[in-house]
Amino acid sequence: MSYNKLFTPGTIANLELKNRIVMPAMGCSLAEPSGEAGPRMIKYYADRARGGAGLIITEITRIDDDTGVGTPNQLSVTNTHVVGQLSRLVETVHAYDTKLFVQLHHPGNQTPSRLIGGKQPVSASDVTCKVIGEQPRALTTEEVEGLVKKFVFGAVIAQKAGVDGVEIHGAHGYLVSQFLSPHTNKRTDKYGGSFEGRMRFATEIIMGIRAYCGPKFPIGIRINGNDYLDDGITDEDAIAQAKYFEKLGVCYINVSCGTYDSGATIIEPNYFAEGWKKHLAANIKKAVSVPVIAVCNIKHPAVAEQLLEEGFADFVGIARGQLADAEWGNKAKAGKDTEIRKCLGCMECFRILNDGLPLGCTLNPVLGREFEWGDEKLTKNGEGRTVAVIGCGPAGFEAALTLRKRGFNVVLFEAKDRIGGTVALAAVPPCKGMLNEFIDTMEAQLKEAGVEVRTNCPATVEAVQEIGAEAVFMAAGGKPIVPNIPGIERAVTAEDVLAGKAAVNGENVVVIGGGVTGLETAETLGKAHRVTVVEMLDKVGGNLYPSITMHLVQEIMKAGGAIAKGKQLTAVKDGGVTVKDTKTGEETELPADAVVLAMGVRANRPELDAFRTAFGDRLILVGDTARPGQIYDALHCAHDRAFVYGA
Repeated sequence: MSYNKLFTPGTIANLELKNRIVMPAMGCSLAEPSGEAGPRMIKYYADRARGGAGLIITEITRIDDDTGVGTPNQLSVTNTHVVGQLSRLVETVHAYDTKLFVQLHHPGNQTPSRLIGGKQPVSASDVTCKVIGEQPRALTTEEVEGLVKKFVFGAVIAQKAGVDGVEIHGAHGYLVSQFLSPHTNKRTDKYGGSFEGRMRFATEIIMGIRAYCGPKFPIGIRINGNDYLDDGITDEDAIAQAKYFEKLGVCYINVSCGTYDSGATIIEPNYFAEGWKKHLAANIKKAVSVPVIAVCNIKHPAVAEQLLEEGFADFVGIARGQLADAEWGNKAKAGKDTEIRKCLGCMECFRILNDGLPLGCTLNPVLGREFEWGDEKLTKNGEGRTVAVIGCGPAGFEAALTLRKRGFNVVLFEAKDRIGGTVALAAVPPCKGMLNEFIDTMEAQLKEAGVEVRTNCPATVEAVQEIGAEAVFMAAGGKPIVPNIPGIERAVTAEDVLAGKAAVNGENVVVIGGGVTGLETAETLGKAHRVTVVEMLDKVGGNLYPSITMHLVQEIMKAGGAIAKGKQLTAVKDGGVTVKDTKTGEETELPADAVVLAMGVRANRPELDAFRTAFGDRLILVGDTARPGQIYDALHCAHDRAFVYGA
């Protein structure tokens, strides 16, 4: 499919962009501890420029070292020492005919005190962000005036480095947004009260940048089309703000929504529909004449094209889509939609960032590690030598692809009639359909790379030796854990239920295990049964991002189900189960017409001894075969071991 609108050049201020694809600002925590754009950050952005983005807006960029820290390794424009490296970033991005804006940011009450040396967070007023949970103090009038100067100084630093423009982050409940929103602005000085008062902080920033950077230096602003809070910015408020900002001379308006307190609306988990908030951009587009950028949870090029065709926006923000696949733009332009690794909405990227680590992605094992693990670093010494890969779930797929890039002849053995492994089962629960598309992408990428895939072909030592393989990557997946307790033969596994191999009958169903598989299986079964989830730990969801765990629990409860935490299965009986409280040891019985086990997996290692005897240290275990985990773990493990094999 061709995307004429998406790849038509566009104009922002005095800049011509090669297409309508914008990479909006996303925290990546890849800067140096000094706040400079070091080689890791430069390579990260260079890959997205090379991959087809027309405009890149940097991650949240710090303008204040005292109270304005957003992440541990955040890009900074607080000091002239950053200019040199920032200019290197600009030069690298420009080499691909991509424009670069720096986003000026202060988190306000949405920064934890641990990031600012234990100091109390600041805000427009003393309104606490419920997610951070720390009482901020209201900035004095003089302090607000001082922060205006810091925003302006940050823009001057960015301009000196040669950036094409700056974007003021006035969305997502950060400091500028805290002044704009009646939810957080309770001030009675010149920076509060009326509409004009709430707009004053942003106004002075814009006018100050204009005064110091000149009339032609592009200034954009990101705003909330809606706060999704009862007393926050409404659709009508956003329209009024957009008109006001246009009169101030901003060169574009980037429309998003939500705050930490309305969490999932900022960064949508998998249960949000693609394009769900396009009406917010449309509201602004109808009200102003400057270009509008729309971020709409876009995963597919066809959706981006449709938004442009229907006039919802002038440019589309492809955010996590370009994290999952740096080549999103190039693949779309070449009509290789199926080869795009599309964002799953799993929120793993933000879970990792919230843990204080650099950015990562379930589907992209190179994200955040481009400088060390990018394709340019591959040792291409395969020279056509044959390597066998056993099993084509995520780990087998990634190992085969990486080995093929290195020049090996790869033969992939898959016992089933289609590749994908347990990804196909993970795609069964509600809102998980993107995983089916990932299987299609796996097939397309293996075909494009020239990997020989043998389905319906269980691997044996003899079969592998017959093709002359010098090494074997075993990615045979895992087997469901089945505990050795009385009556366990009455239970079925979640894998068999999702695969349609085991029927679940009766009114009451007990799912053992409250990790991702258990919760998603319970949600699936909750449509026809009353489901109780039993979990040994004091919390469910494992490492799932909180908004996804919350959604799954709410769906289970909404359907009449229940969650029993701190309980261990001790027996399965006819019509029920016995569970033991992990703290008190007290045993109770729960009614159960069916029992479904979702207790994780243990490594599946078929003929391991025979393969070890035949191949020795040239047998490499990857994915669940090495260590059971999630798709993220499987892809990263397989990529890295294939990357270093024989290098």
